[in-house]
Amino acid sequence: MEPLTVNELVKKILDKEEVFLLDVRKQEDYEDWSVEGKSIRSMNIPFSDLKNKVEEVKQQLPEDKTIYVMCAKGVSSKQAVQLLEDAGVENITHVKGGMTAWSEHLEPIKIGETSKGGSLYQFVRIGKGCLSYLIESNGDVAIVDSNRMADVYLDFVKKNNWTIQAVIDTHLHADHISGGYSISKKSNASYWFPPEDDEGLEFEYSALKENQTIQIGDIKIEPIYSPGHTVGSTSLIVDNQFLLTGDILFIESIGRPDLAGKADAWVDDLRNTLYERYEELPQDLIVLPSHFGDMNEMNEDGSVQAKLNDLYKKNERLNIDDAETFNHMVTDNLPPQPNSHEEIRKTNMGQKNPDDDEKQEMEVGPNRCAVS
Repeated sequence: MEPLTVNELVKKILDKEEVFLLDVRKQEDYEDWSVEGKSIRSMNIPFSDLKNKVEEVKQQLPEDKTIYVMCAKGVSSKQAVQLLEDAGVENITHVKGGMTAWSEHLEPIKIGETSKGGSLYQFVRIGKGCLSYLIESNGDVAIVDSNRMADVYLDFVKKNNWTIQAVIDTHLHADHISGGYSISKKSNASYWFPPEDDEGLEFEYSALKENQTIQIGDIKIEPIYSPGHTVGSTSLIVDNQFLLTGDILFIESIGRPDLAGKADAWVDDLRNTLYERYEELPQDLIVLPSHFGDMNEMNEDGSVQAKLNDLYKKNERLNIDDAETFNHMVTDNLPPQPNSHEEIRKTNMGQKNPDDDEKQEMEVGPNRCAVS
């Protein structure tokens, strides 16, 4: 059988097609981060165990399903397939590129139309829980909170004969390497960044500040200062329809305030943003966050979105009346920090310039931007 590409795997997940995965990574790696989906069934048998128990493993595998073997980079999974084929297992192949390729795949999903014929796309990095955005009007484009795989965005724009005018980061990212500045240089576009998050950026940018409207074609992008995840976190109201919340508000959770080591100092800002600033906004705005933590947050079309007023009804973390109780809820429920978060922050400021292999290694692991 031909190897399964991550593009094909994502399509199966979005189409709710049943998939059986045999993950041969170490148990701790599997438990920390694995392929998820409503139609995914997975089993973890480390390759070191499989080598010594091929017949035993064979008995545990379903006979009526294709078996897709997953590893870290697509190497040991090939060896596992060979061992199991030699033992008589049929309908088995590996996932090309393994978890590294899974982590890097970006799936563009159209969210909707703007008021004057433009469009808004959400790029879903399903293996990492990252969400980025492309806003288009009259052929002009803004890209928001992009990932480091810059060519995916550039190729999408080129295919549609559009022109990138602005690239925006809503805050200093600590969980993934931004492609923002790289895309802006390659497309000769302006790069926008909140100055309050400038802890020593090594490159020039336009200040992303409230009351500084960004015009893209016929539509306006209005920055809204919304600190709490970082001191400079800035949300974006697009075309008076959409609220891009960065890492402040998610569908089922809220942003964590501790990735710069300042949880106690920033948790009050987080509450003020969620309980005051956002409550003052039009409640029919469609919230588009920059991360999701669970596949249950995905809609049937694969997008991650909800109306602001629905989140105030359903998101428990938006319904804690007492400020002290809220602060304890946040600071007492912080998950482990993202892998290499300090190195990622330095990379996103231009203070480090790791090669591609180092960037991949820095980003290994799940999304951890939300309060548990």
